[in-house]
Parts: sequence; structure tokens; C-alpha cells
Amino acid sequence: MFNSQMPRLEDLPSSGQLVRSTLIAAAAAGALLVTVVLPSEYAIDPTGVGRVLGLTEMGEIKMQLAEEAAADAARDAQIANAQPIAAPATTAEPATASTETAPAAREATATRTDEMQVALAPGEGAEIKVDAGEGARIAFDWSVAGGHVNYDTHADAPGISYHGYGKGRESTGEQGTLVAAFDGSHGWFWRNRSGAPVTVTLRTDGAYTAIKRVV
Repeated sequence: MFNSQMPRLEDLPSSGQLVRSTLIAAAAAGALLVTVVLPSEYAIDPTGVGRVLGLTEMGEIKMQLAEEAAADAARDAQIANAQPIAAPATTAEPATASTETAPAAREATATRTDEMQVALAPGEGAEIKVDAGEGARIAFDWSVAGGHVNYDTHADAPGISYHGYGKGRESTGEQGTLVAAFDGSHGWFWRNRSGAPVTVTLRTDGAYTAIKRVV
């Protein structure tokens, strides 16, 4: 069995040396915190080194994504907590009433065309929705003047808090056809992430009964 020789007291570090080593380690950790961790995680760059190394931009992206996630979660919670709208009471009609109300039913599904604009300050969001029945087709074309936006195309209805059609980041415009998945509200949410005021112009054409800004 090998027995190592006990070190001599004079070979052990002194208290002063231990304190000095601790201070050096603390200073190194503080320097890394200020120049690497804070810029890359929180976009806080008091020395400017993080900007030179490209770490501050990384932190800004992380903070932006965190803000968007929090805003989306708050919006989804608001939609989920909304009380369902009770359908109005109806009374029985004679059999002949079906032929008399047929024109009104056709008018409800007639196509229409609208154009709306929303101005968004940096970080501000807005939402426009149409009321449409299941299977309705709504052609849309929206564009951004002055910058770009993050968007979320979705729908909701009583008992359905969220149904996504698509989303994207840093877009200057999108176009296509939205096919309503169910009876309810369908539309577009934009948030300005370009750092300057923008204007979103939305053009719609399809079988919907109403269009309005809800946020």
C-alpha cells in the first residue's frame, strides 16, 4: 500500500495567497458576466465589448422573442377567458318560411371587398378579424409600409380559444386565401418589430359578413 508523504506546512498556500486567488477568480467571473453573459442573454452591454463580439445582438433577439412569447400568451389567455356568446332564442316558423328566408341566407354569404389600415408604433400590435362561416374563402393581401412586422393568422369561436393558420417574422407582406375552419372570427394579428412606425394595409375579398379591428 502506497502512503503519500504529508506536505510540509511551508508548502501549503498561505491565507493571503488563498484570498488573492479568490479575488482573482471573482474578478474573472465578474468580467465574464459583464462582457459575455449580460450582453448575450439580456442585451445589457455596459462595456461595449458585447456589441463588438456580436453578443449584444444575440441578447436583443432573445429578449424580443421572450417579449413576443409573453404577448402571445397574454393574448391567448384573454381569448380563452372570453365568455361564449349565447345564441339568440328562436321560435318555430311555418314550413313555408324556408322559401321566404332563402334570399336573406344568400345575402349573408355574398362576397364583399374591404380595405383597412392600421398604424403601429414600435412594439405595438393590432388585430383585424372577419366573421365568416365554415368553409368560407377569404382572399387577402396585406403589406407593410415603413418596416416589417411579425404576424399570426388565426381564428377563434365560442368553445374554441385558438386555431392557427400560420405565422411568421419580419414580414413586409403576405397574400393568399384563408379558408374558414369553422363558424367564427378569422383574421390577422401584427406586431411591429422594425424599430420605426409602420402602416399595415389589409385588403380582403370573400364570403364574410363583417370586418373589424379587435385590438
